[in-house]
Amino acid sequence: MTTQALKQKRKLRRKLRIRKKIFGTQNRLRLSVFKSVTNIYAQLIDDVEGKTIISASSIDKETRNLINSEMNKTEVSKVVGQMVAKRAKEANITKIVFDRNGNVYRGRVKALADAAREAGLEF
Repeated sequence: MTTQALKQKRKLRRKLRIRKKIFGTQNRLRLSVFKSVTNIYAQLIDDVEGKTIISASSIDKETRNLINSEMNKTEVSKVVGQMVAKRAKEANITKIVFDRNGNVYRGRVKALADAAREAGLEF
């Protein structure tokens, strides 16, 4: 098995282990984070209805205006975390559960989570 296949297998195992325990309700929405090579995406999801309530990403028009070309990926993740928290506050959402989606909690994922906490989300 190649190294890439092993990494994917480990991430899938982590993701399934996390999702067994985490479930978003109307009272506590699930903040799901997806990161690609160049961008990062965050969604607040109500798992009961199966709907995304709020989303923010590094490719949104509003977020793009706050990002400059000199920022690294971690700094961009902080901006996305602040943006999702701002949109959640506007919708009167303060308590959430954090779903790192199988990603290791460091780097960009940690930066997004810390920025969302500082902006007022509780998890």
